[in-house]
Amino acid sequence: MPAGGPYQINVTVRVGNVQSNISIGPIFVGDLWVLAGQSNMEGYANLEDVAPPSDDVALLGMNGQWSRAEEPLHWLVDSPDPVHSGDPATRAERSKEQHRRRAKGAGLGLSFANSLNRATRVPIGLVAAAHGGTSMEQWAPAKKDKGGKSLYGSMLRQLELAGGKVRGVLWYQGESDANGGGAEAYPKTMRDFIASVREDFHDPDLPFYLVQIGRFVSDKDPKGWNAVQDAQRRIPDRVPNTAVVASVDLELDDGIHVGTQGQKRLGMRLARVAERELFGLIGATTPTFERVNKRDDRTLVVKFKGVNRASGANGPPGASAFPFGPGANNRAVLASPGQAVGGLQPARHIAGFSIRKADGAEIPLIFDAAVGPSKDTVVLRLENKLPEGAYLWYGHGLDPICNLTDQLDMAVPVFGPVPLDEKETE
Repeated sequence: MPAGGPYQINVTVRVGNVQSNISIGPIFVGDLWVLAGQSNMEGYANLEDVAPPSDDVALLGMNGQWSRAEEPLHWLVDSPDPVHSGDPATRAERSKEQHRRRAKGAGLGLSFANSLNRATRVPIGLVAAAHGGTSMEQWAPAKKDKGGKSLYGSMLRQLELAGGKVRGVLWYQGESDANGGGAEAYPKTMRDFIASVREDFHDPDLPFYLVQIGRFVSDKDPKGWNAVQDAQRRIPDRVPNTAVVASVDLELDDGIHVGTQGQKRLGMRLARVAERELFGLIGATTPTFERVNKRDDRTLVVKFKGVNRASGANGPPGASAFPFGPGANNRAVLASPGQAVGGLQPARHIAGFSIRKADGAEIPLIFDAAVGPSKDTVVLRLENKLPEGAYLWYGHGLDPICNLTDQLDMAVPVFGPVPLDEKETE
């Protein structure tokens, strides 16, 4: 059957002279996506003005049952796997209480599925597998033989229940490793994890899209946090069929969890990546750091790759109009013939850039940060000359103010440290 639905399967069974008619449905044919990671993927935003359910989006819940996807998507307490639900003797009572009182739990999964379904008309099935507060050590593939007593084993059980074949994995994790001493090993751990997932999912090219961890309101040392962020933004350059989207510009609903509206935007960002990478639609890419050039002693030009923008009537088909901004699905910018529009935004008063010493101490030099004429650069103007041993950062620290996005609300990921001693740095 082609992608779509709902379909109804009608079966006629005859036993001797007795005939019975059975109808099975509704049945949808589409793509399955795994939701995995820790709390920001599990969903911890306020259950207020959440992404609406759709008949074209289903959920394989933690209880192993299919249903229409509705927030919250993850109910750990209802999983038969003790790694999620804990003591089975008290699970029923805890489940009853949580279903009665829960006020948090919105995530990005439903927004992702709704957005991708609208763009492609392909029904989506989400497979819930995330668990808050978990580290890469807890997700270790080596523990899969423990089955439902391990996060990885439980994810594989969900995969089997879903039919053993998925279109891709959405991953949002890293906060625990950034805070718990796993930052140094994170680059290799993450690459090995993706390889294991692809092996155990029997798909060597399985798309793996992740979210770079965002903000954390804390007075802890930010070194590990920034190290994990930089490792995550580099994964697409090192592992094929991966992509990363940023969350550093989004509001929080508490000290570490992205808010409900931010989760919706994250879902749309991931959907735009999938539209482009898997369906050949315009979609979007993440605008990421490419290089920094010294124009003169007091001017830095930061170049980004993957910036989304309209190119006017002389551009490729369908590129003359783009929706832009959070929630602006029905708005568009029309370009005059040959006129480049969009690109990075806001045009001025860009927040998040800093120049620092090797130990992270800030050197107060930047007095202006503005988008350049080509729309894919940011020009930093400095009060004084750069000292030796200086580094460029975007989003340094645990709780920076960052606001650089592009035409399609794709945010620039945190990056740094970038050495500024060389004339041109990539």
